[in-house]
Amino acid sequence: MNDLNMRSYAHLGDAVWELFVREHIVDLCEKPKDLHKRTTALVNCAYQTEMLKIIDNELTEKEEEIKRRARNMEVPVARRNNQSEYRQATSFEALIGYWYREDKERLQYFFEKLLSEILK
Repeated sequence: MNDLNMRSYAHLGDAVWELFVREHIVDLCEKPKDLHKRTTALVNCAYQTEMLKIIDNELTEKEEEIKRRARNMEVPVARRNNQSEYRQATSFEALIGYWYREDKERLQYFFEKLLSEILK
C-alpha cells in the first residue's frame, strides 16, 4: 500500500481508536450516558497523549518519523490553546492510522498493551 499523508493517517487513526475504545467500553456500561461519558474520557487529546507516552519507547525508526511528521503538522486555529497536547494526540492518531493501513499485527500488539489502561 502507498503511504498516506500524515493528516490522512491521523484522520483514520482517530476513527480506529474511537472504535477500539467503544468496542471495549460497551461491555462495561449499560446506560447511554455512562457509555458516552466513559468514551469521551478516553477519546480526547489528553488521554491520547498519555497513551503515546506508554508506547513511545517501543517505536521503530519509521514510527518515530511518523510521530515527528504528524506532530509538526500545522495546528488548526481552534486547537491552538493547547498546541503541545494536540500535536502529541495527532501523532498518536497518525500512528494508529498507519498501523491500521500498513501493519495490523503491530496495531494489535499496541492495542493489547493499551487495553489495561482503557479498562481501568
